[in-house]
Amino acid sequence: MTTPLVHLEAHGTSVIIDPAGQGLPRVLHWGAPIGIRLDGHDDALRDALSRQSAPRTLDAPWQVSLSPQDADAWSGRPGMQLRSEGVLLRLRWSVIGADAEADRCTFTAVDEAAALELTITLLIEAGGVVRVDQRLRHTGAAGSPSVEADWLESILPVPTTTDHLLTFDGRWAREKRPVVTAMPAGSTVRQSRRGRPGHDSPTLMVAAEGVPRWSDGRLWAAHVAWSADTTYRVDRVTDSLTQLGGGEVLRPGEIVLAPGEELAAPSVLFAHSEAGLDGIAAAFHTLLRARTEHPSSVRPFVLNTWEAVYFDHDPAKVTALAERAASVGVERFVLDDGWFSGRRDDSTSLGDWVVDREVWPDGLGPLAARVHELGMQFGLWFEPEMVSLDSDVARAHPDWLLHDVRHLEHDRSLSWRGQFVLDFANPAAYAHVFGQIDALVTELGIDFIKWDHNRDLVESVHDGRPGVHEQTLATHRMFDELKAAHPGLEIESCSSGGARTDLGMLAHADRVWASDSNDPVERQDIQRWTGLLLPPELVGAHVGPAETHSSGRVTPLSYRMATSLMGSAGLEWDILGCSDEETAAIARFTSLYKELRPIVHGGRTVHADLRDPAWRVTGFTTKAAAVYVIATVASLEDMRAERLRLGGLDPARNYRVRVRREIGETKYGWAAPEWFTGDGIELPGIVLAEVGLQLPALWPVQAFVLHVEAV
Repeated sequence: MTTPLVHLEAHGTSVIIDPAGQGLPRVLHWGAPIGIRLDGHDDALRDALSRQSAPRTLDAPWQVSLSPQDADAWSGRPGMQLRSEGVLLRLRWSVIGADAEADRCTFTAVDEAAALELTITLLIEAGGVVRVDQRLRHTGAAGSPSVEADWLESILPVPTTTDHLLTFDGRWAREKRPVVTAMPAGSTVRQSRRGRPGHDSPTLMVAAEGVPRWSDGRLWAAHVAWSADTTYRVDRVTDSLTQLGGGEVLRPGEIVLAPGEELAAPSVLFAHSEAGLDGIAAAFHTLLRARTEHPSSVRPFVLNTWEAVYFDHDPAKVTALAERAASVGVERFVLDDGWFSGRRDDSTSLGDWVVDREVWPDGLGPLAARVHELGMQFGLWFEPEMVSLDSDVARAHPDWLLHDVRHLEHDRSLSWRGQFVLDFANPAAYAHVFGQIDALVTELGIDFIKWDHNRDLVESVHDGRPGVHEQTLATHRMFDELKAAHPGLEIESCSSGGARTDLGMLAHADRVWASDSNDPVERQDIQRWTGLLLPPELVGAHVGPAETHSSGRVTPLSYRMATSLMGSAGLEWDILGCSDEETAAIARFTSLYKELRPIVHGGRTVHADLRDPAWRVTGFTTKAAAVYVIATVASLEDMRAERLRLGGLDPARNYRVRVRREIGETKYGWAAPEWFTGDGIELPGIVLAEVGLQLPALWPVQAFVLHVEAV
C-alpha cells in the first residue's frame, strides 16, 4: 500500500511532506498554496520531483530529509551532530509515529541502537509562518552512556532558482545593516557567539530570486527564535535541493543528556513571500499580532529619562520633568539608570537593586505617586543579568558570577563598562535578583520595566560547563514569573539597544529598544530593517535632542518626529530646556501620534522601491486609511524627483491625500507640487497605486507625514 503524502495547508502556505521509505520524512514543497487535495496523486508527485530512477543511483539523497546525515549521502551540513563517549554517533532513524492535521504534523522517530527518540513538529501559524520544533530524548537505561549534542538544527528546502541571500550585520548604534550577496556555493554558516544575538546578528536569512526588493519577488526566509547564540545556514550543494534554516550554537559539553533527559531545540520560523520583503514582514507581523501575549492596549507615548539626566539624578528636576511630560501628553514616564545605591557612573553597583537614599532621600515612592497622579504609567530601568565587581552582591557572592574562576585574572579590561554577569541558573542568584525587583514593583506600583543587557557573555561557565543555554532559559523564566506575579506589568528588551530583538525574547517581552542611536538618519534604516521581523508597535522609537549623543549629527525636530512616528513613539530628551515653540511642537506631535497609531500599529507595513538611494518611504496601510513617512537621508540625484506609488490601498475606493504639518514644515527646493503645498487632493486608489504622486525635491534630512483616508 502506498504511503500517502502529508499535505499541510493554512494561512496561504503549503507544505508537502513525504514520510515514505527509510529514515526521516522529506519536505517536497514549502511555499505557495496548492489549493487542492492530493488524493490519488501521491506517487505521481513523487515521480514528478524525483531526481533519479532505480537502479541508477548517485551518492546523493533522492530527497533531503528533515535532518539529513552523512549516512544519507548528504554532502551539506548535517541536520544534527551527536556524540557519545567522545565518538560521533552514526544515526539511523525509524519513524514510529505520525500525527497530522490540516495545519500541523508531528513525527516521532527512534534510533534504538543509540537509545534516542526524536520528535519533529511542523506547524503553519498565522501569517503562513511555518514553525519547526525538535525534541531529542535519551531513552537509554539508567547508567548507560550520556549523549552530547553538538547541534540540533531545523531546515526546509528552497528552490535552486534562489540566487541571492540577504542577512544582516551591524554594530552598536547601527544595528540591522543589510548584507546582500550572490547565493554562496556549498554549505555556508553565519553564527552569533556573544551570549546574546548581538548588534551584528544575522537576524534573518532570506533566499531570493533576484536581488531582494520590497514590493515584488519570491523569497523564503528563516529566523531562529532564540535570544542567545545562533547558527544560520544555507546549503547550496550541486547534487541536491538548497536548504535554509538554523538553530542554537552549543559549545562542547554544554548539553549532555543522561538517560531520561531531553533537549528542546529553539523554534525556527520560516516565512515565504510572493510579494517581496513586504510579504515577509507581513507574515511575521501577522504571526506576532495573533499571539495571546501580544500587547492588547494602545502603545503609550513614552518619556525615558536617560538622555535627559543620565546619572545626574535630582528628585526636584526629575519630578518637574514628569510634570512637563504630562503637560505635553506623555502617557508613560520611565526613570532610567542611576537611581540605585552608589550608582553615580557606570562602573559600580549593578546587582544592588536598592534605591540610593543619598540621592533619593524619600525613596522613589513620591516620584512614582506623582507620575501616577498625573495620569501616566511609571517605569524603571534595571539590568538584572549584570553585576559590578564594586557591589555588595559581588563582594558577598563571588561564586554567583557566570564566568570561569580565572576569568577575572585573565584580562579584566575585556569587560564592557566594567560589568560582569550573574549566573541566573544558580537558584540563589536568581532568587536574589527576582526578590529585589519584585519588591520594588510591589512597593512602587511599577507598570513597566526597561530591562537592559549591556555586554556580551564572555567565557560563560555554570557548574563547570558552558552556561549560555541555561542562562537564557532562566532569563526567559524571570520575565514570565515577574509578569505572572504582577498582571499588567510590561517589560522592554533593551540590550545596548538592539542586540536582543529576536522572537525568542519577544515571546516574553512586550517591546524592544531598536538602538541606542537616536540619530534619526541612522534610525530610518535601523527601524525599517528591524521592521522586517517586528511590527512597529513593538519597536521603541524616541525623539532625542537636536544633537544626537551617539553621532553628533544635528537634525531638524520635524525629521526626528517623523522618524519616531514609525514605531512605538516617545521622547528621550530633557524637554525642560525646550523653547516654547519646541514644547508646542512636541504637544502637537503627541496628539498626532495618538490619532494615527491605530493605523501605524494595526496596518500592513509597506515600502517603496524608489531608484534614488536618498529616499526612505515607509507606509502603514489599511483598506480605509494609510500613513506614509517620506524622508531623505542624503541629497537627491535629480532636480525633478520620482513619482511615489502608494501601495496597499483599495483600488476601487477614493482617497483624500494630505500632508500632516503638525510636526512642522519640510524644506525643499524652490518649487514643489501643488498637492504637497496645498490642503490635499482626492484620487482613486488605483490612480495612487499605479500612477502615483510627484514627490517634492526635498533637501537632505527632511521628512513629512502623508495621511491618506478613504472618502
